[in-house]
Amino acid sequence: MSKGTIVITGASSGLGEEMARQFAALGYDLGLCARRTDRLAALRSEILETHPDRRIEIAALDVTDDDAVHSVFEEFRASFGSLDRVIVNAGSGVGAALGTGGNAANRRTAMTNFVGALSQSEYALSIFRAQGRGHLVLISSFSAVRGMRRSMTTYAASKAGVAALAEGLRSERIPGVDVSLICPGYIRSEMNAAAADRTKFMVDTEPGVAAMVRAIESRKSTAYVPSWPWVPLAVAMKLLPLSIVRKLT
Repeated sequence: MSKGTIVITGASSGLGEEMARQFAALGYDLGLCARRTDRLAALRSEILETHPDRRIEIAALDVTDDDAVHSVFEEFRASFGSLDRVIVNAGSGVGAALGTGGNAANRRTAMTNFVGALSQSEYALSIFRAQGRGHLVLISSFSAVRGMRRSMTTYAASKAGVAALAEGLRSERIPGVDVSLICPGYIRSEMNAAAADRTKFMVDTEPGVAAMVRAIESRKSTAYVPSWPWVPLAVAMKLLPLSIVRKLT
């Protein structure tokens, strides 16, 4: 018997892909969407080999296409009958220092990470309000704690926007709806593969995502994961002067 239905965006790689594996193992049915449907199909086949009783639907989705987000979420709702949780995970990490000719990359990241999150939240909450229940999970980043420099500036700003969006929604106290903000530290993924070997505190994908899944299952309002060292670092980063933050990022 299914524990419920979870929609995960950006599920074709990285954290989204591993979340799909781990939530399926916990007994959830899944609606998986991303731009690369071939990767989604392979992931579905892999999961069903181990968990043949699970139900997994897939759909092509570019989260910067507002109409597509609406259509895909409604198709999942109609197919499953209801949605218990939507994980707003799709993201982009490309970027360049502002004023250096990287506007296209920065704009892509801002549109995917924030405007895309806004669309996903809009249509997920429309379904949850109609149902009278649901769990919206917004995947932000430890980078949202403070402004970052150079190629990270737009990424950090977009993830800070996601954090503010989550806080505003929690403040609204929508009846029957929980809102969780998950801020991963450095968890190995396709997005950060190039810098993984020279990045301090990097953890492997499986244990890093396991920490995310535990926080989501607990319906925590805000979680920095893994808790060590990211919880104390988040506190410190909020208090440190910019001159020191600059040296740490």
